Amino acid sequence: MHSCCAPCAAEVMEAVHASGIQQTVFFYNPNIHPIEEYEIRKNENKRFCDKLGIEFIDADYDKDNWFDRVKGLENEPERGARCTVCFDMRFERTALYAAENGFDLITSTLGISRWKNMEQINDCGVRAADRYDDVRYWTFNWRKKGGAQRMIEISKREEFYQQEYCGCVYSLRDTNRWRQSNGRDRIKRNIKFYGHDKPE
Repeated sequence: MHSCCAPCAAEVMEAVHASGIQQTVFFYNPNIHPIEEYEIRKNENKRFCDKLGIEFIDADYDKDNWFDRVKGLENEPERGARCTVCFDMRFERTALYAAENGFDLITSTLGISRWKNMEQINDCGVRAADRYDDVRYWTFNWRKKGGAQRMIEISKREEFYQQEYCGCVYSLRDTNRWRQSNGRDRIKRNIKFYGHDKPE
Protein backbone atom coordinates (compact mmCIF):
# COMPACT_ATOMS: atom_id res chain seq x y z
CA MET A 1 0.00 0.00 0.00
CA HIS A 2 1.47 3.31 -1.08
CA SER A 3 1.19 5.80 1.78
CA CYS A 4 1.53 9.55 1.54
CA CYS A 5 1.31 10.48 5.24
CA ALA A 6 0.05 9.20 8.58
CA PRO A 7 -3.22 11.20 8.71
CA CYS A 8 -4.35 9.86 5.32
CA ALA A 9 -2.98 6.37 5.92
CA ALA A 10 -4.24 5.63 9.43
CA GLU A 11 -7.91 4.96 8.64
CA VAL A 12 -7.00 2.84 5.62
CA MET A 13 -4.39 0.91 7.60
CA GLU A 14 -6.77 0.26 10.49
CA ALA A 15 -9.59 -0.85 8.18
CA VAL A 16 -7.36 -3.24 6.24
CA HIS A 17 -5.74 -4.48 9.46
CA ALA A 18 -9.15 -5.18 11.03
CA SER A 19 -10.22 -7.15 7.96
CA GLY A 20 -7.29 -9.53 8.37
CA ILE A 21 -5.69 -8.60 5.06
CA GLN A 22 -1.91 -8.68 5.24
CA GLN A 23 -0.45 -5.34 4.20
CA THR A 24 2.89 -3.65 3.71
CA VAL A 25 3.20 0.13 3.70
CA PHE A 26 5.39 1.55 0.95
CA PHE A 27 6.54 5.11 1.59
CA TYR A 28 7.75 6.65 -1.64
CA ASN A 29 7.13 10.40 -1.82
CA PRO A 30 10.04 12.30 -3.40
CA ASN A 31 7.65 15.19 -4.04
CA ILE A 32 7.65 16.23 -0.37
CA HIS A 33 9.68 19.39 0.20
CA PRO A 34 11.86 20.23 2.01
CA ILE A 35 13.71 17.19 3.37
CA GLU A 36 12.82 18.19 6.95
CA GLU A 37 9.11 17.99 6.09
CA TYR A 38 9.69 14.66 4.36
CA GLU A 39 11.34 13.20 7.46
CA ILE A 40 8.54 14.40 9.76
CA ARG A 41 5.84 12.83 7.60
CA LYS A 42 7.80 9.62 7.10
CA ASN A 43 8.51 9.19 10.80
CA GLU A 44 4.87 9.78 11.76
CA ASN A 45 3.81 7.12 9.27
CA LYS A 46 6.41 4.66 10.55
CA ARG A 47 5.35 5.31 14.14
CA PHE A 48 1.81 4.18 13.37
CA CYS A 49 3.03 1.18 11.38
CA ASP A 50 5.13 0.11 14.35
CA LYS A 51 2.10 0.43 16.62
CA LEU A 52 0.04 -1.90 14.41
CA GLY A 53 2.91 -4.25 13.62
CA ILE A 54 2.79 -3.46 9.90
CA GLU A 55 5.90 -3.65 7.75
CA PHE A 56 7.11 -0.22 6.62
CA ILE A 57 9.22 0.12 3.48
CA ASP A 58 11.22 3.35 3.33
CA ALA A 59 11.86 3.96 -0.37
CA ASP A 60 14.26 6.45 -1.92
CA TYR A 61 13.94 10.21 -1.60
CA ASP A 62 15.04 10.82 -5.19
CA LYS A 63 13.85 14.40 -5.41
CA ASP A 64 16.07 15.18 -8.41
CA ASN A 65 14.18 12.58 -10.43
CA TRP A 66 10.89 14.13 -9.29
CA PHE A 67 11.95 17.63 -10.36
CA ASP A 68 12.97 16.23 -13.75
CA ARG A 69 9.57 14.58 -14.17
CA VAL A 70 7.55 17.72 -13.40
CA LYS A 71 9.77 20.17 -15.28
CA GLY A 72 7.63 22.60 -17.26
CA LEU A 73 4.61 22.00 -15.01
CA GLU A 74 5.66 24.29 -12.18
CA ASN A 75 2.62 26.55 -12.55
CA GLU A 76 -0.01 23.87 -12.95
CA PRO A 77 -2.85 24.07 -10.39
CA GLU A 78 -3.60 21.50 -7.72
CA ARG A 79 -5.21 18.41 -9.31
CA GLY A 80 -3.70 19.43 -12.65
CA ALA A 81 -1.15 17.85 -14.99
CA ARG A 82 1.71 18.14 -12.49
CA CYS A 83 -0.22 16.06 -9.96
CA THR A 84 -0.88 13.40 -12.60
CA VAL A 85 2.84 13.15 -13.36
CA CYS A 86 3.59 13.04 -9.63
CA PHE A 87 1.09 10.25 -8.99
CA ASP A 88 2.36 8.33 -12.01
CA MET A 89 5.92 8.46 -10.71
CA ARG A 90 5.01 7.33 -7.20
CA PHE A 91 2.68 4.56 -8.33
CA GLU A 92 5.13 3.31 -10.96
CA ARG A 93 7.70 2.76 -8.22
CA THR A 94 5.06 1.14 -6.00
CA ALA A 95 4.01 -1.23 -8.78
CA LEU A 96 7.64 -2.06 -9.55
CA TYR A 97 8.29 -2.94 -5.91
CA ALA A 98 5.15 -5.07 -5.86
CA ALA A 99 6.13 -6.94 -9.02
CA GLU A 100 9.66 -7.57 -7.76
CA ASN A 101 8.56 -8.73 -4.32
CA GLY A 102 5.57 -10.95 -5.04
CA PHE A 103 2.68 -8.59 -4.26
CA ASP A 104 -0.29 -8.92 -6.61
CA LEU A 105 -2.38 -5.98 -5.32
CA ILE A 106 -1.49 -2.35 -4.67
CA THR A 107 -3.47 0.67 -3.56
CA SER A 108 -2.84 4.13 -2.12
CA THR A 109 -3.99 6.19 0.82
CA LEU A 110 -3.99 9.36 -1.30
CA GLY A 111 -7.62 9.00 -2.29
CA ILE A 112 -9.05 9.44 1.20
CA SER A 113 -8.22 13.13 1.18
CA ARG A 114 -11.03 15.44 0.09
CA TRP A 115 -8.38 17.66 -1.48
CA LYS A 116 -7.56 14.99 -4.05
CA ASN A 117 -9.32 13.93 -7.25
CA MET A 118 -10.24 10.27 -6.75
CA GLU A 119 -10.61 9.56 -10.47
CA GLN A 120 -7.20 11.08 -11.20
CA ILE A 121 -5.57 8.95 -8.51
CA ASN A 122 -7.27 5.74 -9.60
CA ASP A 123 -6.38 6.32 -13.25
CA CYS A 124 -2.72 6.72 -12.29
CA GLY A 125 -2.80 3.66 -10.06
CA VAL A 126 -4.41 1.43 -12.67
CA ARG A 127 -2.00 2.68 -15.34
CA ALA A 128 1.00 1.85 -13.14
CA ALA A 129 -0.29 -1.62 -12.25
CA ASP A 130 -1.04 -2.40 -15.90
CA ARG A 131 2.69 -2.33 -16.60
CA TYR A 132 2.87 -5.77 -14.95
CA ASP A 133 0.87 -8.91 -15.70
CA ASP A 134 0.47 -9.97 -12.08
CA VAL A 135 -0.21 -6.64 -10.35
CA ARG A 136 -3.61 -4.97 -9.95
CA TYR A 137 -4.59 -1.63 -8.43
CA TRP A 138 -7.40 -1.60 -5.85
CA THR A 139 -9.69 1.38 -6.60
CA PHE A 140 -11.62 1.22 -3.33
CA ASN A 141 -13.17 4.53 -2.22
CA TRP A 142 -11.81 4.97 1.31
CA ARG A 143 -13.87 8.13 1.88
CA LYS A 144 -17.17 6.24 1.97
CA LYS A 145 -18.96 4.91 5.06
CA GLY A 146 -17.38 7.50 7.32
CA GLY A 147 -13.80 6.88 6.26
CA ALA A 148 -12.95 10.56 5.87
CA GLN A 149 -14.37 11.37 9.31
CA ARG A 150 -12.53 8.46 10.95
CA MET A 151 -9.33 9.75 9.36
CA ILE A 152 -9.70 12.93 11.42
CA GLU A 153 -10.72 11.05 14.58
CA ILE A 154 -7.71 8.73 14.40
CA SER A 155 -5.38 11.63 13.65
CA LYS A 156 -6.58 13.40 16.80
CA ARG A 157 -6.33 10.24 18.86
CA GLU A 158 -2.77 9.60 17.70
CA GLU A 159 -1.85 13.32 17.73
CA PHE A 160 -0.35 13.11 14.27
CA TYR A 161 1.60 15.94 12.77
CA GLN A 162 -0.83 18.13 10.81
CA GLN A 163 0.73 19.25 7.56
CA GLU A 164 -0.78 22.33 5.98
CA TYR A 165 0.08 21.78 2.32
CA CYS A 166 0.07 18.84 -0.05
CA GLY A 167 3.81 18.33 0.00
CA CYS A 168 5.67 19.64 -3.01
CA VAL A 169 7.54 22.92 -3.27
CA TYR A 170 4.92 24.32 -5.64
CA SER A 171 2.09 23.42 -3.29
CA LEU A 172 4.00 25.13 -0.49
CA ARG A 173 4.51 28.19 -2.69
CA ASP A 174 0.86 28.43 -3.70
CA THR A 175 -0.44 27.79 -0.19
CA ASN A 176 1.78 30.53 1.23
CA ARG A 177 0.65 32.93 -1.49
CA TRP A 178 -2.98 32.23 -0.62
CA ARG A 179 -2.32 32.62 3.11
CA GLN A 180 -0.52 35.93 2.66
CA SER A 181 -3.25 37.28 0.38
CA ASN A 182 -5.76 36.44 3.12
CA GLY A 183 -3.77 38.05 5.92
CA ARG A 184 -2.42 34.82 7.38
CA ASP A 185 1.13 33.90 8.35
CA ARG A 186 3.26 31.69 6.16
CA ILE A 187 3.35 27.98 6.99
CA LYS A 188 5.58 26.96 9.88
CA ARG A 189 6.61 23.32 9.92
CA ASN A 190 6.51 20.84 12.79
CA ILE A 191 4.43 22.92 15.20
CA LYS A 192 0.84 21.88 14.46
CA PHE A 193 -0.55 18.54 15.60
CA TYR A 194 -4.03 17.01 15.54
CA GLY A 195 -5.73 17.01 18.93
CA HIS A 196 -3.90 20.12 20.12
CA ASP A 197 -5.99 23.26 20.46
CA LYS A 198 -2.96 25.44 19.83
CA PRO A 199 0.37 24.78 18.11
CA GLU A 200 3.13 23.97 20.54
